[in-house]
Order: sequence, then C-alpha cells, then structure tokens
Amino acid sequence: MTGVSAPSNAVTDNVSSHSALSRRHVLAGAAALGASCLLPNCRVHAQGAPHKVIDTHHHFYPPAYQKAWLDWEDAHKVPHFANQVGWSREKGVEELDKNGVNSAVLSMASTPGLWFDLDASNASKMARSCNEYGAEMVRDYKGRFGLFATLSMLDTDATLKEIEYAFDTLKADGVGLQTNYGDKWLGHESYKPIFEELNRRKAVVYVHPLVAACCGQLSVGAFPAVIEVPHDTTRTVTSLLLSGTLARLRDIKWLFSHAGGTVPMLAGRIDAFYSQRVGTAGSFAPDGIITELRRLHYDTANATSAPTMAALRELVPATQITFGSDYPYFPVSQIETIRKMALPPGDLLAIESGNATRLVPRLGA
Repeated sequence: MTGVSAPSNAVTDNVSSHSALSRRHVLAGAAALGASCLLPNCRVHAQGAPHKVIDTHHHFYPPAYQKAWLDWEDAHKVPHFANQVGWSREKGVEELDKNGVNSAVLSMASTPGLWFDLDASNASKMARSCNEYGAEMVRDYKGRFGLFATLSMLDTDATLKEIEYAFDTLKADGVGLQTNYGDKWLGHESYKPIFEELNRRKAVVYVHPLVAACCGQLSVGAFPAVIEVPHDTTRTVTSLLLSGTLARLRDIKWLFSHAGGTVPMLAGRIDAFYSQRVGTAGSFAPDGIITELRRLHYDTANATSAPTMAALRELVPATQITFGSDYPYFPVSQIETIRKMALPPGDLLAIESGNATRLVPRLGA
C-alpha cells in the first residue's frame, strides 16, 4: 500500500519542454494510430494515439490472506481500508473495464509484511495458497491478468521450491517481493541463492514497499505509509546496489513501485558520495551508479504528479517506466493523468503497455 519536465536522455530525444511535438513524433504517432486501429476494440485518447494499457501494479486478496490481514488489523486496532475489504475478482475486472485498461499483473500488497508473524513453514504455505489463487485468476480471465508470484523469503530452501513451482507449474510471469523482511533488505547476503536462481531464470522481480520495522515511528504526525513506504524502496534499491547484486546478476529484470520511491531525488546524492567522496563505486557498480539505476524499471503507481514524473524521467529513459495503479488503494484511472502530460507519443505508448509487454510477454498478444 502504500509527474513533467523533459528528460535529458537519448531515448526521449532530449525534448526540453511541453511545446509542440516534432514532426517525427507526430508522424510516428499517426502511423501507430493507423496500425493499431485495425485491431478490435481500438480506442483513441486525447493525444490521438492508440492505446493498449497494462497495469503492472494491481493487488489481489486470496481469501486466506484477506482473513489473516483483517484479523491482524483487528488485533492491532488498525482501521480496515474499505476498498480492500470490499475487493473481489469481479470488481477488479470491472475497474479495468471502466478505465479502458486491457490487462493487469497481479501481486500481493506487503503491509504489514512478515506474513502476519507466521513462522517459516506457515509463511510458505500462505505464499503457496496466494500463488495458486492468482494463477486461477489468470486462467479464469484469460488475457486480463498476469501474475507476480509471491515468495515468503523466510526459508531459503522453501523459497527456492516455491520459485520452481511458481514458474514451472503455475507459469507465473515473475515474482513479487517486499522491500524488506524484518531486519533484512534485499541486498542482504542471505538472499544470494534466491537471486542467483531468479537470475538463472531471467526472471522479472517486482518489488513492493512496506513500512520497515525499524522506522514506523519516524513519520511524526503522518500516516507512516506517506513517508516511510517510498523511503523503503530507496533503502532496498541502495542495498541491492551496494551489495553488488545489481551489477552481478544482470539477467534479473527489476521493477520497483511508486517511481522508485525517493530514488530519483537521491540518485545524485548516492552517486556523489560513493563515486566522488568515498571513491568505492567501482567495486559494486563498475559501469557507474547512475548507469545501474537507469537499468531498473519503475512503475507510476501513486506517483503521477508532475514533479515526481519529471524527476523519474530525468533519471531513466521512457523504456524503463511502466504504468501502475496500486489498485485498490488508488484508482486505475491514473492513466488519464499521464495522458495529460503532453508526453511524446512514443514515450506514452511505451509507458501504457509497450514496456510491460516486454516484461510480461503473455499480455502482448
């Protein structure tokens, strides 16, 4: 649970403002429109470009998980979130249809995390139950859903078995992880065998944040998710960077939520300290820190304000950004906010679905 000045990179042609698009962009958009409208159910939005839309940040709630979550909230006197309580498979499909979104990739939300204090064995059973429920949704609503299978991460052997089952039996499209598990962020050495297996499989690894156990009281006067959730994405990205995981395991395709949290704002600071002041970046980022961060993918869930999107687009090319909603916490209609940003047509199409179909090919058909 839990934006646009032009980027200065080659992928987006160094467009410097929201002024008139270049002739090349206009012609490209027109050509794409003509081609796509030969397809059924073609819709045209305000910029005149065709669209297929894929939501890569879309939560679901298997019955056992939903009950455990609500019981946990009752025990901790946490108020329930109405849209979660009222979630159903049918409502999820209805939300996609209402907003003209073709498909969504299912994933577990991660608050409160740690599988409600279950031990490793029961956490593994919960993960299996959730993954089977998600795979059932993929089968029952053919073409509407993909699946990022959840992993418990509390026991290495059990997690490796779940990876095998998720990919080989359930045919998952990737895995979904939390930014941290108790006192360990994803760069921790104990996760090395797990990420080596995911790298061997060239897997998509989607990462969703939660409030870290250490930091729930830091957001004085604010709901913890407002500040601590985005910061925890930055913590785990930094841990993956400093541990050398990003540089060592090149075949994992990483996707981080909420525009990378505070990564776009802090990327320069991280680079300044390790590349310039300390001078150790070569040991864990031989191609440079900014290069490592630009290889990652980031979704737009609850991050569609103009300043946030501007910062993200300055850090990474459009090829690394996917549309995400964070449904049911935030509406799928966020795609309309992105469409009003006067993005180059090619960039918009990439964000709406082009990048997602590279990550989840089954949804490109």
